[in-house]
Amino acid sequence: MVTHVRAEAQGDERGALLSFLAEQRGGIRRAVLGLTEEQASSRPSASELSLAGLVKHAAEVEQGWISRAKGVPPAVKRDRSNWHECFVLVGDETLPGQLAYWEEVAAETEEFIRSAPSLDDTFALPNEPWFPPDERVSLRWLCLHLIRETARHAGHADIIRESLDGKTAFELVALEQGGS
Repeated sequence: MVTHVRAEAQGDERGALLSFLAEQRGGIRRAVLGLTEEQASSRPSASELSLAGLVKHAAEVEQGWISRAKGVPPAVKRDRSNWHECFVLVGDETLPGQLAYWEEVAAETEEFIRSAPSLDDTFALPNEPWFPPDERVSLRWLCLHLIRETARHAGHADIIRESLDGKTAFELVALEQGGS
């Protein structure tokens, strides 16, 4: 769903990147508007994905990448034994709690990217089989990767929400803006 990225982002690369990331976060956040916890955690399509799980996953992934770029461990450690838990709410986790956490992560991302000396600064990719060994990427790459990852899941969220109650992304934008 295309929404308008603020005009003040023009001419400022960091602002533009952060605005496009915020736009894609908004697509996922809008997908849960007006839903109950039960609806947000349901899986109405052939996929195992739920909207609540997508919110949690997007927040964890963004926080993990920012931590990696800072050279510190991610807040949540996932490995082969618990990787699937990033896609479902567990224990006392709630959708409002995950949305609030994602707001904190978004603020951390904004502060980190805005305060970095240069978007050309680099950090090492994780030692995982799907990444080239010993490769470094820039903070610019990181921003673009987060936009891509979030946009991909915003598309998943559109499909899941439409499967739940027929509401499309356009209707959710109107709902968010106080329409019906």
